[in-house]
Amino acid sequence: MKTYIVGGAVRDGLLGLAVQDKDHVVIGATPEQMLALGFTPVGKDFPVFLHPKTHEEYALARTERKTVAGYKGFVFHTDPTVTLEQDLIRRDLTVNAIAQDDDGNLFDPFHGQQDLQKKIFRHVSDAFAEDPVRILRLARFAARFSVAPHDFVVAPETMALMRQMVSIGEVDALVPERVWQEVARGLMEVRPSRMFEVLRECGALQRLLPELDALWGVPQPATYHPEIDTGVHVMLVVDYAAQQGYSLPVRFAALMHDLGKGTTRPEEWPRHHGHEQRGVALVEAVCQRLRVPSDCRDLAIMTARDHGNVGRALEMRPATLLELFERNDAFRKPQRFKDMLKAAKCDCFGRSGLADIRFPQPAYLTQALAAAQAVNAGAVAQAYLGQPQKIAEAIRLARIASLHEFCLKSTLRE
Repeated sequence: MKTYIVGGAVRDGLLGLAVQDKDHVVIGATPEQMLALGFTPVGKDFPVFLHPKTHEEYALARTERKTVAGYKGFVFHTDPTVTLEQDLIRRDLTVNAIAQDDDGNLFDPFHGQQDLQKKIFRHVSDAFAEDPVRILRLARFAARFSVAPHDFVVAPETMALMRQMVSIGEVDALVPERVWQEVARGLMEVRPSRMFEVLRECGALQRLLPELDALWGVPQPATYHPEIDTGVHVMLVVDYAAQQGYSLPVRFAALMHDLGKGTTRPEEWPRHHGHEQRGVALVEAVCQRLRVPSDCRDLAIMTARDHGNVGRALEMRPATLLELFERNDAFRKPQRFKDMLKAAKCDCFGRSGLADIRFPQPAYLTQALAAAQAVNAGAVAQAYLGQPQKIAEAIRLARIASLHEFCLKSTLRE
């Protein structure tokens, strides 16, 4: 029986990065032996155990055989005769197929160290093509390792293999929950745009997120968008959200905010009148299909619908400001409204060559909301005891009056 550290822990250690979790592979052992040593079984499809003290994962070396389409169609085989090389050859990328023993010696039969030095993501074997999740994982790795000195590229032969996987329908077998899981993780990486660029290059984005894929090649007014292409703009927006360290809901809203522009006809270009409302239906469709969590879904819908109104906030009348707050339930959920303002800020600054422009709208709307919140609704209601039908209108008028005073005094409109 011999154990090795494998996968991301070895890869990140060789890159000089912090190692978060350690995964181990065990050669020459049986489940019974692991149990006798005090390990706790946790694996469903094949034997995986937790160490009794460190609680790190130890998986018995295995081979696997593809039986049906999709990422669940595998039969796994483990026994003490399975070698380390047999286990590693089934892994996704050469940089993830390096093992390290307890003495620090490396076992690298597929030249992963060489690919680490060259900064290349390359599949280990044709077994890569049997699991469509690996396309998503590779794209996510590209988003993580995309900034110097760890700016990796995909090997041409691996990209060709992924295109083939897409063409034969392997990607279509992915379940919505797994697609969302990988997209969400990719959005939280250092440069999310790289994930979507890789998916687009291999054709998977058109199958998984056709609403997003449709944005490339759609022009925008050069006065406001020097990058012109809508797809390029959205990638700049989501990367800006990552640079600010924003939450997953904000990053997802940034990704979804301009979907409506993919529905306009060429004769309407480069203007996209009404794209906000059309975008709402598209965001709803994406969220339903991928079973996106409600916090991400709700913020994305709000942002798609009202990001343009955020940009026009300085010109809004008090009553229109109040409608914006009420439409987005800002009085009950002020933090979610402020998150929408963050997404709108990403839309503003996610434009090439316009990083230094003035965008006071988020601060203006935050202050305006505070002014409207300052109205004592309870006191207003008390003044209309016995006339409940008048209370809601009285509160509305009081908030409009407060907003009117705020608009007159605000220096942000200058």
